[in-house]
Amino acid sequence: MKQIPLDERIIFALDFADPEIAGQWVRKLDSHVKFFKVGLQLFLAGWWHVVDDIVDRGNKVMVDLKFFDIPETVHLAVQQLQKRNVTFSTIHGNRPIIEAAVAEKTAMKILAVTVLTSFDESDMIEMGFTGSVRDLVLIRARKALELGCDGVVSSALEAEPLRDELGSNFLVVTPGIRPGLNRDVEKDDQKRVATAQQAIINGADHVVIGRPISTSNDPLGTVQTIQEEIARGLEAS
Repeated sequence: MKQIPLDERIIFALDFADPEIAGQWVRKLDSHVKFFKVGLQLFLAGWWHVVDDIVDRGNKVMVDLKFFDIPETVHLAVQQLQKRNVTFSTIHGNRPIIEAAVAEKTAMKILAVTVLTSFDESDMIEMGFTGSVRDLVLIRARKALELGCDGVVSSALEAEPLRDELGSNFLVVTPGIRPGLNRDVEKDDQKRVATAQQAIINGADHVVIGRPISTSNDPLGTVQTIQEEIARGLEAS
């Protein structure tokens, strides 16, 4: 089992258009949560100032820009992130893109996005894929790890087969997390979702969660509840 502190298991998704609001959430939560995700919306709104502010407070950052471009462009983009003490970055892509991203490995971990959690089997059919989501996740994960990625982003539903088939020596970061035990979880625009406890039992190392915390009447209480779920998942795994 990886030695990851409980306050780094949750990666809080800073899905806000206003950098000031994002900063307020960092200050509100970082007594309990030490890992934050900066996605495309917030990065375009605040650029490096947002990332630097999080890091300067002693926290970790996952920059989730899902690079997918010609290999040299991806390579240069990854170089920029490496200068900012970013902990995780995300990429899409085929062999040349992945090879370009991992060409100059540093302390920053590079995660390959497998299949977005907003996709399900109907989306696969519409896009012309004949296999299942699970099959495509495994194919993409296997290739990414062979080429040097440090881990993958996948839903909790695929975390278990990923561990069964590919082992434990890589990171699994799981979005689509909704709080709650022994009840149906609310899906909104995410189609492949699970609770934090189930994600950890299935093999996830980190869970990415935003709206269930940011829309809660008691955000810190919700964080603590999710961390309790994670702790139970670790005990059961």
